[in-house]
Amino acid sequence: MPRPRKCRRVCLMPPEREFVPTDYNDSVGKEDVLLLVDEYECIRLIDKLHLSQEECACRMQVSRSTVQLIYDAARYKLATAITEGRRIRVAGGDFRLCDGGERRCAPCRRKCEGGGCE
Repeated sequence: MPRPRKCRRVCLMPPEREFVPTDYNDSVGKEDVLLLVDEYECIRLIDKLHLSQEECACRMQVSRSTVQLIYDAARYKLATAITEGRRIRVAGGDFRLCDGGERRCAPCRRKCEGGGCE
């Protein structure tokens, strides 16, 4: 029996849930790219906030190797959408939203330093 998936911790829901190419009419009939919420969070933490994979793992409360798998999947999906002119939808995934009461969350006061969470 496979091990159950651990929910990834997400600080913020994406403000935009859909990204459409400007020439979307040319893309009609192409399948949308579904970017999971935890994949979005991983891209946000690593690429936008310039955190290391270890810091990202700490914030999402998963292992660094799990972050690497999530990040690779997200980048592949983004590359596919950009190169093929597909619409990106952000939804779903195994995640739990931070309730704002966790003392170590960036938007909610989370702090990861030196490879470990305080």
